[in-house]
Amino acid sequence: MIKRKTGIVLMNMGGPGAIEDVEPFLYNLFMDPDIIDIPLGKIFRPFIAKKISKKRAITAQGYYEKIGGKSPLLELTLHQASALNETFSKEENVTTTIAMRYWHPFTDEAIREILSQNLDTLVLLPLYPQYSRATSGSSLNEFYRHWARKGKDNIEVIEIKDWHDHPGYIQSWVEKIRNELDSFGGKVPHLIFSAHGIPQKMVDEGDPYQQQTEETVKLILEKLNWNGPWHLSYQSRVGPVKWLKPSTEDIIKSLGEKSTDGALMIPISFVSDHSETLYEMDILYRDMATKAGIKKFKRVPSLNSSPTFIKALKDMVLNKISVEE
Repeated sequence: MIKRKTGIVLMNMGGPGAIEDVEPFLYNLFMDPDIIDIPLGKIFRPFIAKKISKKRAITAQGYYEKIGGKSPLLELTLHQASALNETFSKEENVTTTIAMRYWHPFTDEAIREILSQNLDTLVLLPLYPQYSRATSGSSLNEFYRHWARKGKDNIEVIEIKDWHDHPGYIQSWVEKIRNELDSFGGKVPHLIFSAHGIPQKMVDEGDPYQQQTEETVKLILEKLNWNGPWHLSYQSRVGPVKWLKPSTEDIIKSLGEKSTDGALMIPISFVSDHSETLYEMDILYRDMATKAGIKKFKRVPSLNSSPTFIKALKDMVLNKISVEE
């Protein structure tokens, strides 16, 4: 039972709400110092961000047009927040707010809402299971930058930095995977765990993302009692720098060369549908798999508002509050 008035902030990257939002969304993304770290960044980053976002916008707009003309991430995150709120009783006095990193509602907008709620405790919960400075780290850094200017000292701020090994999160994926395995008619497909890639340099500098992603996959395979073939790969590479390998594209091509009957893709680092699942996986990779010769290719649905997943989020919050108290 939560006695203090508590606010939960679900943090995510956000996404363009319309085609015309794509370029400014990308500009905000590439303005992030946790994404592009360059010497004299304050001087050169706006120029670089404008150049990259303008160049990539036309291509990205084409992607979004194929998935409905916008990102569904805001709607899905609002639904997660509502579902999480419903798991708490009225007596527990919990409210949930969302803060997006690169599009509305921005972090400063979320803080204005938070400050109107007369809270005692605030729990920051980035919706990235595996920690990286480019995702959870960026969202948390952005929060503290604004909180230092606008926040209140009497509100206790607690952060949930990562939750890649939470039993409820693992169980959420196991349930989703089992549901899809039934559609292969008794045949054993190759499981492809596809995670968002990050530059190899970040891992070399100590970023735990790769290790935590590998641990997540290990726990899922154990819980699933899986003895069949599986692969972990990385997608969404941007720019010429070296990224984590193997790439999802290379895994798909390799399975095609082996005349693989079936492949089941798991969006392991994505808890909500957006362009990386709806376009990259469902359109780009599906087409690639067909052309490569994979006879049956399916994607496990994202967790979105899976009841097991929402219960897991609640458990994370309760556990964190009890430890802090």
